[in-house]
Amino acid sequence: MAVLQWTTLTPNDFDDVRTLAQICLDHDGGLPDLVDEAHLRRYFFGDETMAGRDELGELVAIASLTYDEVGTRMVSGLVHPSFRRQGHGESLVSWARKKAPGMPMKVVAETMSPEAETLYANSGLTRTYAEYVMCHDLSHISRIPLPEGVTTEPFTEETAHDFFVAYRESFGDQPLFPNPSEEDWLAISRQDPDFRPEDSRVAYSRGGAPIGLVTVSGNWIDQVGVVPTWRGHRIGAHLVVRTLTALKAAGEKSVWLNVGVTNPSWELYKRLGFTVHGTRARYEDRTTRLPNGQDEATTDAGAPDGSDEAAENLGEHATA
Repeated sequence: MAVLQWTTLTPNDFDDVRTLAQICLDHDGGLPDLVDEAHLRRYFFGDETMAGRDELGELVAIASLTYDEVGTRMVSGLVHPSFRRQGHGESLVSWARKKAPGMPMKVVAETMSPEAETLYANSGLTRTYAEYVMCHDLSHISRIPLPEGVTTEPFTEETAHDFFVAYRESFGDQPLFPNPSEEDWLAISRQDPDFRPEDSRVAYSRGGAPIGLVTVSGNWIDQVGVVPTWRGHRIGAHLVVRTLTALKAAGEKSVWLNVGVTNPSWELYKRLGFTVHGTRARYEDRTTRLPNGQDEATTDAGAPDGSDEAAENLGEHATA
């Protein structure tokens, strides 16, 4: 096992942290936004940090521990692919546990590897949720027409209420539905600087009822849903491919989405041209579960026909 020099992170280590995160993403896949400044500072420059460097001074292992207001340890870490299976990951988990014994611990992993899966299992952590990160390269986009009489409209002040109705009706029957107020739900999109109202669409039946939606942020499909009585008519699939076409016309080179690993809709996304680019996940102590309501719960929009289960929101982009 390589002997590492362990220190705490400083602001001067930011570029080295970004380099290590990019190496892990290139090797394992996962959330591409992880290397953005906001994500790096959120996940790796917490209340307490630990950093390991090899004999040449290269940063090869890091962990960050953040204490939230309800007494939970939020932990994130990375180990260079060339330094795995040498006990460094175990050292980081042990360090995090010793820092706050008895407090619940939640691990945030925006890039995953087989070594990490084994590490967390052997360390007494259990996976509470995981999702695939999927990407479409826009080289070929399917054409899926809407059913006769169904129309779509973009997000405007006039259609905002209908978007919320479509969201509530699409996901309200799911076990983890957070049941937000209309004001709170709409604020999430309105406050997102990357929200694309012109490319987000709400679908209407011939009678004018909102029956489905897609919301878009940057080059991400955030949510796709269809109300139960209209599932199976490929409305959601149309909304997805329509979004792909619009974003390609706008100059985007790729489009991303997240979907739960237990959600069968990821296979449908594959048929629409998406490929899996890694996994992101959350883990908790097996012996100390987090209190109800402490997770970052939201709806997993999942299958384009809206037939998926609700799931946990794992980051800036909702699952789709």
